[in-house]
Amino acid sequence: MSNFLLRDVHVVEVLPGTGHGSAPVDVRVRDGVVAEIGRGLDRPVGLPEYDGQGRWLIPGLWDQHTHLGQWTMTTSRLDLAAAGSVADVQGAVGERLRRDRETPILVGWGHRSAVWSEPPTVAALDLVTGAHPVVLISGDGHHAWVNSAGLSLLGLSQREGMVEEYEWFEAYPRLTGLLGPSLTGPDAYQQMFESAAAQGVVGLVDLEFEELPAAWAARSAAGAIRQRVRVGTYAGTLDTYLGLGLSRGSVLPGADPRVTMGSLKIISDGSLNTRTAWCCAPYVDRPDGGVGAPNLSADELHDLLTRATEGGLDVATHAIGDRAVTEVLDAYEVTGARGSIEHAQLMKRGDVPRLAALGLRASVQPHHLIDDREVTDVCWSDRSDRCFMFRTMLDAGVDVVLGSDAPVAPLDPWLAIAGAVHRAAGDDDPWHPQESITAQEALAASVDGLGTVHEGMPADLALLDADPLDASGSPREQAARLRAMTVAATWVGGEAIHGDLDA
Repeated sequence: MSNFLLRDVHVVEVLPGTGHGSAPVDVRVRDGVVAEIGRGLDRPVGLPEYDGQGRWLIPGLWDQHTHLGQWTMTTSRLDLAAAGSVADVQGAVGERLRRDRETPILVGWGHRSAVWSEPPTVAALDLVTGAHPVVLISGDGHHAWVNSAGLSLLGLSQREGMVEEYEWFEAYPRLTGLLGPSLTGPDAYQQMFESAAAQGVVGLVDLEFEELPAAWAARSAAGAIRQRVRVGTYAGTLDTYLGLGLSRGSVLPGADPRVTMGSLKIISDGSLNTRTAWCCAPYVDRPDGGVGAPNLSADELHDLLTRATEGGLDVATHAIGDRAVTEVLDAYEVTGARGSIEHAQLMKRGDVPRLAALGLRASVQPHHLIDDREVTDVCWSDRSDRCFMFRTMLDAGVDVVLGSDAPVAPLDPWLAIAGAVHRAAGDDDPWHPQESITAQEALAASVDGLGTVHEGMPADLALLDADPLDASGSPREQAARLRAMTVAATWVGGEAIHGDLDA
């Protein structure tokens, strides 16, 4: 229902100076748009009316970086996030297989082996798995630890160590094809969308690997869509999308109108945990002087940016190391491409004003700083003050937007907001607290540029059970309240996708 009157809500001042005062107001939604905000609004006969009971209203939240297909599978995967060694993984995998031999492929997720004393090997996994195929995806998604049976099943060559970077990205769609529709089909997507709606999420940027437009048509036909989705493409499928005439904001063929064309995704370098992020200086713990590496030559990068720009697409470029960020900024400047730097995890300070001057977004994932804190202090201890520079970027005028990179971190915008505010998990001390931002700034970076709820905006709304800008107590206490936030109702285009308010 895209027409209703919402009574007695506090409009949260997401942008300073744009609020509606401290007293509750009414909000009228007409044809899926916020039509009027004021006190004591009249209700036409027959117009549904809901009681907000003094709750707090914000524009609905966006997660600006997800891999939705991978996220839908997380509930069935073996969680290895707590593993601290090869032996820990062997124990967890062996126990799962003893309990469940019927699973055709055991998939695990979350191990972070960068600081383990013993490297993972295929032989170590074979010891506890035998001929049962096992695929263990790293916590950053940039490599997989696969046993011999799994390598054969995925059509990969036998080896001693990991399946890394692009070889893994190319193999991943084969894994999803083998797992079947119960884990990645429309029903799984619908459950995922409903879970996100309960957190106030109205929009998602999906950067799943090598997915074709027809997949979104099938999900739409099954009635699975709830939120707005901007769909990304990669180099391998770029011609398919451009051949369909899809440009920025186009509705995908056969898809729900909420599913539109997003960006070309480029992965310019690797990750910290695999030590493949491309840096200006050697990794501290690598006496051989390893600095990571680019995934593309400068010519290849320029060609992709140019093709996307000529086709009317933005470009979302993954760049984690400081050398990668510099090279990517150079490429954007030469080609005139628009879009974002994804992650921007480690940057040279001089590149921050360049990012702002080029009008590029910094699409960052605050929970990564919590996950990567330990390995950063091992690998980049001499430059950790230049990691996740949220405060520095905002002060320089960079357009910062928040996301999760789900399933690398949970698809939960409140975790991201809390991470940006406190820069720590739970009771830990904040990590480089000079780069913290306020809850108001983090919220503004999570609403897709909509700012404070205002007349004329799409009625993509979230009604919260607590004030997200409550600044009482310490930053740690404020972050705890943000992580615990509950959402009474969520609307997309005036259509309720979560909640059951009293009429």
